[in-house]
Amino acid sequence: MKLETFDDVLASIRKNSRRPFHLLLGNGFSVSYDPKIFSYNALHEFVQNLRDKDLSKILEVIETRNFEVIMQYLDNFAALVDALGGDPKLKKRVEDASAKLKKSLLDAVKAMHPEHVFKVPEDQSAACATFLQQFLNTNGHIYSTNYDLLLYWVLMRNGILNHVDGCGRELENDTGEYMAPEDQEWSDLIWGKNRNKQNVFYLHGALPFFDSGVAVVKEEYDVYNYLLQKISARMEKGEYPIFVTAGDGQKKLNHITHNQYLTYCYDSFCQAEGSLVTFGFSFGQYDEHIIAAINKAAKQKVPNKLWSIYIGVYSPEDKKHIEQIEGKFRCKVHVFDAKTAKVWG
Repeated sequence: MKLETFDDVLASIRKNSRRPFHLLLGNGFSVSYDPKIFSYNALHEFVQNLRDKDLSKILEVIETRNFEVIMQYLDNFAALVDALGGDPKLKKRVEDASAKLKKSLLDAVKAMHPEHVFKVPEDQSAACATFLQQFLNTNGHIYSTNYDLLLYWVLMRNGILNHVDGCGRELENDTGEYMAPEDQEWSDLIWGKNRNKQNVFYLHGALPFFDSGVAVVKEEYDVYNYLLQKISARMEKGEYPIFVTAGDGQKKLNHITHNQYLTYCYDSFCQAEGSLVTFGFSFGQYDEHIIAAINKAAKQKVPNKLWSIYIGVYSPEDKKHIEQIEGKFRCKVHVFDAKTAKVWG
């Protein structure tokens, strides 16, 4: 399989000017901005430093930095205890540890995150905006499996006006008659109002999105409070963002299908047409649901189908892995050197 460059991807975009090119971002998007913050090692060390007795023992026994693997172990162990008629208290302890680990992950992201949008250097933010804009300009969509704020910050800070995350406000005291602006009462940012125009999708949820039980509400930056402060305030009240942390692909899909926002995003991904470019996404053993969605898109009727995928790889090992799983994809597969994309400048 030939290793292309990002310039080759751009050439394909120019050559197929009527085709939408979508973008799928994985954890590598955030790691490429700052590996000290967003790597599995950094999160692992944060959780380890909590000095929780059960979590410390689990991290000691399960020698991996991949939290998806750890959660899968915990889920499997709880199921075995139940199936073999084991001690219900032990099962409860394992389930509590799993819930504690998920909470710790969110706390870790919150604690280690850049404080606000202006902590991201201007040149890096602008470079990333240019990268993202190339896909929106093709009428493509941006899909992300990351739950941090980087994508949201870049889109907002650089005034990328043609991005829509599906959220909007409702006039709560609408009488059907003229009302002075100062008398108007608007709702929080609620997802759904602009979903028909949505082109930015968080497939696994993200820090700003909260499920109120009635609606999906998005926190936003304002002149009084940084976004992360507002998210932290919610978390301290026991509210947690929409956030997929289940182990394998099937468990992730189960989580997705039980939330209206996540289901809508996933369904959109399953209906992608044209071509898909990935950056920082590894297509590991817990990403079967993503490959399944790509194949659903590829099986759509001509001409409204996904024709090809361009997968960014960082190393010869990454390239070899994609070559080994190429047969899983039902569309043409290309690989390109992710480093040549210079996403952050």
